[in-house]
Amino acid sequence: MKNIALIGTGRHGSRYGQHIFRDLAGVQLAGISRQSSDLGHEQANNWQTTFFDNWRSLIAEPNVDGVITVTPPALNLEVARECARLSKPLLIEKPLARNVKEAEEILRIMDAAGVSLTVAQTLRYNPVIQALRAALPGMGQLYSFYANQRLEPSTLTWHDDRNAAGAGVLFHTAVHVFDALKTITGLRVKRVMAQGRQIHANVLEDLVLASVEMENGVLGTVDVSKVGNARTGRFEFVCQGGQIHGDQIHAGLEIITGNTVSERRSFVQEPTILHLLQDWRDFLEGRRPNPITGEEGLSAVRVCEACLVSMKEQRWVEV
Repeated sequence: MKNIALIGTGRHGSRYGQHIFRDLAGVQLAGISRQSSDLGHEQANNWQTTFFDNWRSLIAEPNVDGVITVTPPALNLEVARECARLSKPLLIEKPLARNVKEAEEILRIMDAAGVSLTVAQTLRYNPVIQALRAALPGMGQLYSFYANQRLEPSTLTWHDDRNAAGAGVLFHTAVHVFDALKTITGLRVKRVMAQGRQIHANVLEDLVLASVEMENGVLGTVDVSKVGNARTGRFEFVCQGGQIHGDQIHAGLEIITGNTVSERRSFVQEPTILHLLQDWRDFLEGRRPNPITGEEGLSAVRVCEACLVSMKEQRWVEV
């Protein structure tokens, strides 16, 4: 039985807590920590675990076998330092950090201590993303792509706080899209040209369009936003043998040849966090490789930061 410390049990972090408590065999909560003491005690009671006012004390508990942090990324570096010091494997919710410098420091600290680091880029577990990855090689040479993730305006105040969040939709939405593109195509982003806007936000970008050049000369567009009251998560690929389209939010995939939809598939949405937790458990038990390495998390942050630089300087930026 693996005993896991969970730091951050707000809207998203509570999903981790629920899965560990209800759905994940071989794992139990060693304790939880969050800013709100009242809500923390209530959650701890519901999940039959212990609430800690101080997250450092929780990590230091002798029975803790691993740590999950689901907080604004401003805290990630400090959590990583403590996990490295105490040799506790760490799973960090994306984005890995507020910027490339902090992400590189997290990797350096964990590597120097010989402690494992996993990054929760959970979109790659979506069944449509996995189906696109499986089908794309059969479509022939890839020429271009389009990808979007459009969500409703955020209601979290820290999403518009540069110190807490690092950036807006680039680091909290596009970071998923860029990781998914690498997962589907196997190709690295080489350079980007981005434009962004503040529609509802006061400080950070909540709408971004980016032109992207990947390896093998593949060109594409990434469109991310939190401005309209609707959701889509489309990925479209133009290939020698036709086109393949998928929407990870609406759980559908189409293969188009000529002017005909030659194949149409629907999927049942699955809890991506649970699949990651199962893989992370198996990794901690030595039964599989690290599901998503720190290097992979850093790679996504590098692309997002290049987009930020491009927005500011209005030029193509190498990744």
